[in-house]
Amino acid sequence: MGTQAPSDYSFSAPSKMDEQPEKQAKIDEKLQRQKEIDDWLPITSSRNAKWWYSAFHNVTAMVGAGVLSLPFAMSNLGWGPGIVILILSWVITLFTLWQMVEMHEIVPGKRFDRYHELGQHAFGEKLGLWIVVPQQLICEVGVDIVYMVTGGKSLQKVHKIVRKDEKDSIKLSYFIMIFASAHFVLAHLPNFNSISGVSLAAAVMSLSYSTIAWTASVHKGVQADVDYGYLAHSTSGTVFNFFSALGDVAFAYAGHNVVLEIQATIPSTPGNPSKKPMWRGVVMAYIVVALCYFPVALIGYYTFGNKVEDNILISLEKPEWLIIMANMFVVVHVIGSYQLYAMPVFDMIETVLVKKLNFRPTTALRFISRNLYVAFTMFVGITFPFFGGLLGFFGGFAFSPTTYFLPCIMWLAIKKPRKFSLSWIVNWICITLGLMLMILSPIGGLRSIIIQAKNYKFYN
Repeated sequence: MGTQAPSDYSFSAPSKMDEQPEKQAKIDEKLQRQKEIDDWLPITSSRNAKWWYSAFHNVTAMVGAGVLSLPFAMSNLGWGPGIVILILSWVITLFTLWQMVEMHEIVPGKRFDRYHELGQHAFGEKLGLWIVVPQQLICEVGVDIVYMVTGGKSLQKVHKIVRKDEKDSIKLSYFIMIFASAHFVLAHLPNFNSISGVSLAAAVMSLSYSTIAWTASVHKGVQADVDYGYLAHSTSGTVFNFFSALGDVAFAYAGHNVVLEIQATIPSTPGNPSKKPMWRGVVMAYIVVALCYFPVALIGYYTFGNKVEDNILISLEKPEWLIIMANMFVVVHVIGSYQLYAMPVFDMIETVLVKKLNFRPTTALRFISRNLYVAFTMFVGITFPFFGGLLGFFGGFAFSPTTYFLPCIMWLAIKKPRKFSLSWIVNWICITLGLMLMILSPIGGLRSIIIQAKNYKFYN
């Protein structure tokens, strides 16, 4: 018995030691699989972008369908409130965008490559996910649906101008399908850097059609019967239209939803963190945004008054060749914008499929999942093509939190500035204004959708 015990002990000790290499091997295997997945996912697969990539990615993300609706928003806001809200939105969103760029690498040695990762750091693993992901998905999927409608309407406008003799006009549904056909191809570009050429073309187009919109308005001249009063004949109608216009403005500043994902593509070292080239690109983008937004909004409203359409290019009918060109520029731009907003959604879908549902990261998986997403946004766009109402509804309901005040809440949670300090006060002002925007603008947008839906026949 006395000799047996040592024998047992000497036998068991090596087995425990043998378990250590096995555990380490499993950990190494898991880390290797994680690296392979990260190298495959669209957000983290490429980190060699230049600062100017962030410039045109941000222009493409920001300037889009929103700028075309700004004269219409001005008609519902009026001169005084409209100008104040436009300037305030530009300043607040530039501030919150700066916060997000700073927070990308707020923890030394770690990068928050996705919006929800920063949310998890600020609010906790589970709560951060539930706060950020639903809002981000509503924003990005909502933008893609609106851009399906915008692209289809722009193609339809070109067709109507060119084919004047055609009595039976082709349904909007078919033009949305034509627009969607491009995305069934482009959706398979693997990551952000692979769509940089598409994004650059889109950024150039956005500046081009914005310039066409306000210069054509100048050429057309102030209309003889122009009226700058509110179009609604009742107080309630005026108030609801005002709320909806707030959503239009919010929609125009929607680039925050992809800013961390854009920054994730820029290389970073301790000596040269990614925030430096990213911020340079953001400043350049915001200068372009100002050159696009303010002339279009103010000159468009000055020219047409409260009779301006919810897409100013529809109000501009001559010269025809210029309007055709502008509408085609819009089509090219929203093709690029669609892809930019779709990429984080693709990343979420593919992450769930590969990490949670244990699918193998293959080309076939990517082909099926991305085509299904494009088909879904096309179907919803065809079913509910209420352009103006959609802008107001999505603008207030989803873009207000992710653009105007969620970055401020994260900043307060992570940086913890001293109470009643300048940083604390500015952040709480932005949070208060953003909450008001989130509550009020969806009310007007939903009312606009209901009014437009009264006379709408599905797929007609």
